[in-house]
Amino acid sequence: MGVGYDQHGQDITSAAMRACRDAISSNSIPAFRRVCSFYPFLQLYDPYLEFPFGEMKLQNKLGVPRSIVHLLDIEKVKSIFPYGEISKIEVVDGGLVCSSGVLVEEMGDKNEDCYIVNAAVYVGY
Repeated sequence: MGVGYDQHGQDITSAAMRACRDAISSNSIPAFRRVCSFYPFLQLYDPYLEFPFGEMKLQNKLGVPRSIVHLLDIEKVKSIFPYGEISKIEVVDGGLVCSSGVLVEEMGDKNEDCYIVNAAVYVGY
């Protein structure tokens, strides 16, 4: 689970990318390397067997405010995942548009809106 926001610039894609980064940074995907120790027969083929990260299947669910979902660039969001195959990205009603309390034109602000996105990333094989 992760949360991402874009306080300046009103870019929902940036908020979604941050939410996905947050979700994958707080899970234990590196622990999957230990799977080989639970299945010693796998090491008969390769004693230095590394976990096949490229074979991971990722599913994502993004909670995005309905009023701005049309601005979301799914391909950019997919680009933040370092490995694995993204089998599904589901976008649902969620997230939040709220006021950041300040408009800073130098940071690309068009208004005071802050965009918040929630992300759930599921990992499987």
